Amino acid sequence: MTRRSTFTDQSVTYGAIGATLAPDLLRYPPAGYRPAEDTVRLGSGVERFERAAESLMTWGIQRGVGFTVDDVSEGTGAQYPGIVYDADGAPLGEQPGPRNEQRFGVDGTPYITAGMTATLRRKGRFRAQQTPVLVVYVVDEPDRIGFAYGTTADGPESGEESFILERRDDDTVWLTIRSILATRGGIHRPFAPRQRRKRRELTKRELRALHPAGGV
Repeated sequence: MTRRSTFTDQSVTYGAIGATLAPDLLRYPPAGYRPAEDTVRLGSGVERFERAAESLMTWGIQRGVGFTVDDVSEGTGAQYPGIVYDADGAPLGEQPGPRNEQRFGVDGTPYITAGMTATLRRKGRFRAQQTPVLVVYVVDEPDRIGFAYGTTADGPESGEESFILERRDDDTVWLTIRSILATRGGIHRPFAPRQRRKRRELTKRELRALHPAGGV
C-alpha cells in the first residue's frame, strides 16, 4: 500500500510529486531532472528486515550519514491511497484501502508518515547546511516499506528521494534509493558538476547506513 499527503497544507519545490514510484523512472524522468537508482543487499531473513525497517522509518539513514533531524511535525492526516503495482509495473486489479494507524520504534520514536515535515541539518565546511523536506508518500506492505520526501525550500538541489526496503521471495533484504534531482541554474550553474559529485557520495553513504556492518 502506498499513502501520500494531499499537500493542502504544504508545498514542494518541484512538480513531479511521486515520480520516484514510476517503474520507468530511469528511462523517462521528468524534464529537467536527473534520475538515479541504487540498490544494496542488507542481508536476509525476517529479523534483518524488521530491524532495518524500524531504523529506516525513524530517520535512521539520515542520522546515519550525519544529519540531525529537527522541526519534525506530524503528518497531515489527510492521506489517500496511491496506486499499487505488481512486479511487472501493472496496476493491481484490487487496490488496498487506506490505513491510518500510528507506529513507533522501540524507543518510542514515531514512524515517518505521509505529510510529515522535517529539517535535515548537517555541518558543512563553512556553514551548516539545512534542507526542509516533506514526506510525500509512505509505502507500508508486509515485505516492503519505505518513504519518499521532497524539498520544500530553495537550495542546491530540488526534487524527490525515496528509500524503499524489501524482503524478496528468496528471503534476501534489499534497500533501494531512487531520486529525481535538479541543481540550481543561473549564476549557480557552474557549481552543478560539483553538487552532483557530492550527491553521489552522499548516496553511497546512505546505502551503507542500514548495513549490518554499520551497526543496524
